[in-house]
Amino acid sequence: MEHDFAKGVEELGRQIDSRIASYFSSCVHCGLCAEACLFYTETGDPRYTPIYKLEPMRRLWKEQHTFWGKFAVKLGLSKPLTEQDFADWEELVYDSCTMCGRCSMVCPVGNDIAYMIRKEREGFSSAGYSPVSMQDATHRALTIGSPMGVTLKTLRAALAHVEKDTGLKIPMDQQGADYMTLFSSMEIVNFPEYIESVARIFDAAGVSWTISSEAFEATNSGIQIGSHEAARKIASRVVNVAESLGVKYVISPECGHAYTALRWEGPNLIGRAYKFEIIHILELLDQLQKDGRLQLSGHIDTPLTFHDPCQVVRRGGVIGPPRDLLSKLATGFVEMADHGTMNWCCGGGGGVSANDRAEELRLKVFDRKRKQLEALGVKTMVTACANCRIILEEGIEDREMDVEVIGLTELVAEYLAGDSVASPERSLD
Repeated sequence: MEHDFAKGVEELGRQIDSRIASYFSSCVHCGLCAEACLFYTETGDPRYTPIYKLEPMRRLWKEQHTFWGKFAVKLGLSKPLTEQDFADWEELVYDSCTMCGRCSMVCPVGNDIAYMIRKEREGFSSAGYSPVSMQDATHRALTIGSPMGVTLKTLRAALAHVEKDTGLKIPMDQQGADYMTLFSSMEIVNFPEYIESVARIFDAAGVSWTISSEAFEATNSGIQIGSHEAARKIASRVVNVAESLGVKYVISPECGHAYTALRWEGPNLIGRAYKFEIIHILELLDQLQKDGRLQLSGHIDTPLTFHDPCQVVRRGGVIGPPRDLLSKLATGFVEMADHGTMNWCCGGGGGVSANDRAEELRLKVFDRKRKQLEALGVKTMVTACANCRIILEEGIEDREMDVEVIGLTELVAEYLAGDSVASPERSLD
């Protein structure tokens, strides 16, 4: 993508809504957000202070929305944004922020810095100042339907394997089903055991469900890169298919970003409310268990902990369900020192995992999670996000740690009571 600096500045200015303006005007420059950001704590580099990453947008806000800023412009004393500013800040905006929202949690005046970064990316993306790998992923999402290039043929092949292994028929394009489930490309390619787990659980619980051949991808790379139009098109694809099938719910899979993108941002993107509800897979599993439709048998004694995906828990509010499920399965469940809404990010959210050039930095900041795990001393970590899972596995491998990462849905499926589908016993010793 060619650079269009003027377009970027114009778009950046449009993104300064009343919320952004109030946030900048109320910032007390305390620096507390720095200590909440793993990119700062693990590098000590002041450039990674969250509020500093917003400097281009702050300067434009000052020029356009404050008395003294406008006055300085009139006198020619203001230093306007330059193309070099965009070039210099692109790495900070995309490589060193997962939009996890931990900085927003600690801001003493309530500024949502993650929201501000999301808006700033709109300006950078429109100007062409964004990672090429993220541009390519967004293009694939729009043209193929998946940021990783997963096609319907690939999905059908994965489903065929699941059907062969389980003896279950997986419904596709079934009109009037209660639930339509989505997958992230990473689950289809890297963790097909998630698909098998869903099929087995839904069969055991008698859930009426289907998969769409037209919209099976949950990831919205338009939000990650900062393109409202791309994000709208990707969200609309899911919404249109779900409404045409007449489902009551759309299930967001073990993918944090997908959940907040569709449940909380989606209606704003398409400009109206849905004719169905969005539910995260953990919310559904927890509800099925409480309703008595999901019967579990057996438990794990091995000590394990839970990594809270930022977008599911901190930004999405799904805090209780994973713990309710783990309390039924794991007698050795222990919490990290920082957990729940204050858990530390895996380091790969917000599109950072799709950003090739950020890999070295991402692996460095994994030290924050390493410290959490070493302080706890457990060898098993459960999570509920395919992106978190693969990022955690890469970090564990890079640090040569003896820790296993498993998905919670997969764990639930292994302890189904009276499951007629053979499942290998898990050894956590």
